[in-house]
Amino acid sequence: MSHSLHEADSLTESCERCETDTPHEVSIEIRTEGSGENAEFSREPYRVTTCSSCGHEVATRMNDR
Repeated sequence: MSHSLHEADSLTESCERCETDTPHEVSIEIRTEGSGENAEFSREPYRVTTCSSCGHEVATRMNDR
């Protein structure tokens, strides 16, 4: 996953849909993976990137790296 700083607040990464490097918004989210009574114990961190050009979103589970 290559990335570089494009402007002061934007990160440039490769977009699968645009097929080129575009500015992306990047965030970290805690997502619940399970359901039912054990759901509170199944929260995992995800790196979420959203292409500023087309809106394509990719969520990558960080514990799988």
